[in-house]
Amino acid sequence: MSPPYQSTRLLLTVAAIAICTQFSPAADLSFSQHVRPILADNCFKCHGHDQQQRKGKFRLDVPESAMKPGKSGHVPIVPGKPDESELVKRITASNPEDRMPPVDSNKRLTAEQIETLKQWVAQGARYEAHWSFIPPVRPDVPQVTNRDWTRTPIDRFILARLEKEGIHPSHESDKITLLRRLYLDLIGLPPTPRQVDDFVNDTSTDAYEKQVEKLLASPHYGERWGRHWLDAARYADSDGFEKDKSSAILVSAMA
Repeated sequence: MSPPYQSTRLLLTVAAIAICTQFSPAADLSFSQHVRPILADNCFKCHGHDQQQRKGKFRLDVPESAMKPGKSGHVPIVPGKPDESELVKRITASNPEDRMPPVDSNKRLTAEQIETLKQWVAQGARYEAHWSFIPPVRPDVPQVTNRDWTRTPIDRFILARLEKEGIHPSHESDKITLLRRLYLDLIGLPPTPRQVDDFVNDTSTDAYEKQVEKLLASPHYGERWGRHWLDAARYADSDGFEKDKSSAILVSAMA
């Protein structure tokens, strides 16, 4: 029997696989996913949008600047030609005075990061706009072997990745376990014995869906997810807002 619902544990497992699995050398690299984080952490301070901090008169965050000659006359990125790209030459330079990032930046690219940048340039150095400016495109639903396990298109995406990694899905959990996971996920509280009994004895085909709708309508749902924002703002750490320190607290802190 196919599992009616995917547990949080399974979803986290798939996410961990996606993060930990290394891309193959032939795989196309994404600027947003693979390249931009490297450049942002190591290069954008001197070659980014801040004109006051910019050096060499070129930017690496936009292709219009990265693919034109800089102050030295060299072209930072030549699409498809890493050997002719000044970026690749500088990040692989053996002389510390030529190597980027500079020594005084206290940053150093790893061998994997260097290989990623070289591979991206070799693949054409394709830039991407921020994801919020890219219209969403519905992907094709992947083909899977164990189609009886799936119920929804989302299940097919999860199972396709599991089959690719040679991992078999867990067996369907019992109703008590499913209900406990649902309560903890949505409202952060376990179900009462009465609520468990009601769900176990509910033999309707939409028993689980009714539980979901009930919890989404519960005030505890808002409390559960609103708490994350309150924690981020350090709510109740002070007299009101995080910066609102009373004079007594400030004097005590300075003493």
